[in-house]
Amino acid sequence: MADKLVVAILGATGVVGTQMIQCLEERDFPVERLVPLASARSAGKTVRFNGEDVTVLEATPDAFDGVDIVLGAAGDAQAKELLPEAAARGAVCVDNSHAFRLDADVPLVIPEINPEDIANHPRNIIANPNCATIIGLVPTWPLAQRAGLKRLIVSTYQAASGAGMPGLRELERESRVLAEGGEVGDTAPFAYQLAFNLIPQIGGFKEEAYTSEELKMQNEGRKIMHMPELRVNCTCVRVPVMRSHSESITVEFERPITPDEAREVLSKAPGVKVVDDPANLRYPMPLDTSDQDLVYVGRIRRDLSAPDGVSALTFWCCGDQIRKGAATNAVQIAEHLL
Repeated sequence: MADKLVVAILGATGVVGTQMIQCLEERDFPVERLVPLASARSAGKTVRFNGEDVTVLEATPDAFDGVDIVLGAAGDAQAKELLPEAAARGAVCVDNSHAFRLDADVPLVIPEINPEDIANHPRNIIANPNCATIIGLVPTWPLAQRAGLKRLIVSTYQAASGAGMPGLRELERESRVLAEGGEVGDTAPFAYQLAFNLIPQIGGFKEEAYTSEELKMQNEGRKIMHMPELRVNCTCVRVPVMRSHSESITVEFERPITPDEAREVLSKAPGVKVVDDPANLRYPMPLDTSDQDLVYVGRIRRDLSAPDGVSALTFWCCGDQIRKGAATNAVQIAEHLL
């Protein structure tokens, strides 16, 4: 690729698209020209990049002419419609939607885990995993490399911003209305009131009464780690937190590993910060992990329910799902393309 690139952002005015632009700037990505793309109703607006206002263009196939890299932050339908058009024009697309993640000829990548898969992208499309998958697997992978991986049991506690700008605005609105003594009324995009509540459903219900979000952890994890038979059980819950997802993860290993050994491994792992000092009440929390790119890990302890002779640990992790769970991961993939 050229020393400086023409980079398009599909969905540039959304939460993830806006963060992608910020990440490109923060990481000094070699952008010759930024092409922000969005729907017709957003065309003509401007976004700020490197101290300049850049006009948003309508996302059409012709808008990708001359583009080197596309960072996709749009929904599945728009991604399926437009990214193949961009790829046909020679752009390499790093897509954050679910549209291509499980396609056999599209690599699904977390750079801390499987960067070697980036090189094989015959359709000029590389998929960014689901946010909860990224946050959960970044600390799980180094432990799997040390002790082997047999089984994952995961519960996620996912912030309102995981539903995009509508989710953020709705939680803010509900909190304000309730504080004023009003009625919540319509709660879209959530099925129920989120403020002062938990909703044990993210995505639609699929086979065996698991939701689409829960199955992503299983199916995407298997593909990323090249473990097609990995056993995974996941429950995903929407919580009244503005930003940063949290996860409780129990890992069953093939070989023995102690909590102290796990802390040592994780202290050296890329993309991970160990915050694990129960005596001083130090552990990962969404407030501390928002607006940065590391996955914080703590509460590392032995799984007391594991049968004799089975090595298993439980830990708690938090990470910013807009940054590392979406935008930053995509920009990291683009950096590998360089």
